[in-house]
Amino acid sequence: MNLVGAFLRLIRFPNLFFIAVTQFLFYFCIVVPRIHEGHFQITEEFKLFLILVSSSLSIAAGGYVINDYFDLNIDQINKPSKMVVEKLIHRRWAIIWHWLFSTAGVVMSSYLSFVTHNWLIGLSNTFCVLLLWFYSTTFKKKLLVGNIIISLLTAWVVLVVYFFVDEYPATLLTNIEKPDELMLRKIFRLAFLYGGFAFIISLIREVVKDIEDMEGDSRYGCKTMPIVWCIPVAKVFTAVWLIVLIGAVGVVQFYALRLGWWISVIYGVTLIILPLIWIFRKLFTASVVSDFSKLSATIKLVMLTGILSMIFFKIYS
Repeated sequence: MNLVGAFLRLIRFPNLFFIAVTQFLFYFCIVVPRIHEGHFQITEEFKLFLILVSSSLSIAAGGYVINDYFDLNIDQINKPSKMVVEKLIHRRWAIIWHWLFSTAGVVMSSYLSFVTHNWLIGLSNTFCVLLLWFYSTTFKKKLLVGNIIISLLTAWVVLVVYFFVDEYPATLLTNIEKPDELMLRKIFRLAFLYGGFAFIISLIREVVKDIEDMEGDSRYGCKTMPIVWCIPVAKVFTAVWLIVLIGAVGVVQFYALRLGWWISVIYGVTLIILPLIWIFRKLFTASVVSDFSKLSATIKLVMLTGILSMIFFKIYS
């Protein structure tokens, strides 16, 4: 692997691409159609949205780097063939890249807050940087704490776009001083829907990954769920959340059916619900690391198909 490939692996380029796709889909498929319902136009807001996405990507990249930096010993056991830090990129450069990415993310978020007078964005993204640092050093080794933090940060990828829209300054809009409250409620409901989906499926995947990584985690004192409560309990915990997610997606499909969104319903059943049922069934038969690796990959795929379903809000708008 060359240095460029190693760097892209270090910052988890596919994951960063996924974050960008999520925010662009939410913006173009959900926010923009709802804004047009409000009969006003955006002027300079898209440029600021690009800054928002860039700050999200920078903060996430910094988080991935610092996680690898502190996970060096554990990764030597759990995934030695995928290691980048020390093998291809020196630890000193890893920490430098972490600070460069994180600082860039905070600076862009602060600029965004200054221009829009929406200080929530800058403060929240700065908090995300701190959270990712302490997650990598401490929280990921704590029972459920690390899982919940990552799940919340995954949900924030969607929610931050809503909070960005919620505080549009009048200088960015024409024909109206502030976005219509009804329009904002519509966007909030969809942000909550997709944020909730992201939180639950991320929590499920995090626990499955903890089972997969038990060997290295236990050797270095991590107190993850399968280590503290044993694998069967971790499986039951995951299964309960799978049932909750399947039920929630099923309810959404019922409402989509009432609206006549037939293509959306077919998509949701075949590419979200059925794979989740398959994951549920395979969860209890999984026994070796490779089984849990396949489950983790499938869960990530369902996360993608779930996020891509935003397209239907554009199609049917």
